[in-house]
Amino acid sequence: MPVIRVNATGSTARLHGSPRALAGLLERTRDTPGPVIVMTHGYKYRPGSPDHCPHDHMLSLSPRPMPWDAPSWPRALGFGTGDPGEGLAIAFAWEARGPLWQARRRATQAGQALAETVRTLRRVAPNRPVHFLGHSMGIELALEALHHLPEGGLDRIVSLTGAAYRARACTALATPAGRGAEFINVTSRENDVFDFLYERLIAPPRPGDRAIGLGLDAPNAVTLQLDCPDTLGHISRLAHPVAEAQHRICHWSSYMRPGVLRFYNALLRERERLCLDTLRRGLPNEPAPRWSRLLALPRPDLPLPFVRKAS
Repeated sequence: MPVIRVNATGSTARLHGSPRALAGLLERTRDTPGPVIVMTHGYKYRPGSPDHCPHDHMLSLSPRPMPWDAPSWPRALGFGTGDPGEGLAIAFAWEARGPLWQARRRATQAGQALAETVRTLRRVAPNRPVHFLGHSMGIELALEALHHLPEGGLDRIVSLTGAAYRARACTALATPAGRGAEFINVTSRENDVFDFLYERLIAPPRPGDRAIGLGLDAPNAVTLQLDCPDTLGHISRLAHPVAEAQHRICHWSSYMRPGVLRFYNALLRERERLCLDTLRRGLPNEPAPRWSRLLALPRPDLPLPFVRKAS
């Protein structure tokens, strides 16, 4: 069973499309070798909807267009190969449609359902690594779960252009479970418009707080800005090449960019080699400021008509 499909109904986790108990199925994975990787989507998805179900889209081993194409996260992260050591994929879906503030409230509830699921996984196999990968507002699930988990609940959290405030993230990372986790904050200036809108529509936990897209200052966190050439060069040397940014504005670049899911696979399966200190070396001291990509002058593709070869 390479992928287990789960839905959060309020603060309770249930199997997608099945009346069976989730805990009973997870018990059967007790001897499954390899890591557990929990994956969740962002805004605008609804499990069970014919047009918006993430289990038919990026959380599927065989995604279908809805109406846009998306890569299979489980397959890109090493599942569905038949390798006995590939581990266990948890496709974790939640109700993410409607007004943004309502979706965020449901994301918080879904985070409690995620914590319930992780507690069961830890009880079944205490020494098996449990990682989390989430896009946009989906990162709220992991941040909330940290408040309801014991130390060591989650091992590594990869946030793909996460829609969350810095104070919210730092508070979660200061919990017992948060202090034992590692937070990879994947950002891009392509996402600046979406971070700006999030800050205008969702009240911050503290006046003047900003979204984590501008960076995150925590001892167990590292920020990787995917539209930074120095960062891309560093990633290429450490693991795998990731394509350069092709857009000034894009909310999905953090998982649509060629090569990037392969890099996340390395982050989650080669944690000791790609430790936080190793990831930090070679990165710029500060992320680029907001709007720097949107306002940058276009780079001409040489040769231009008015450029003549020197003689």
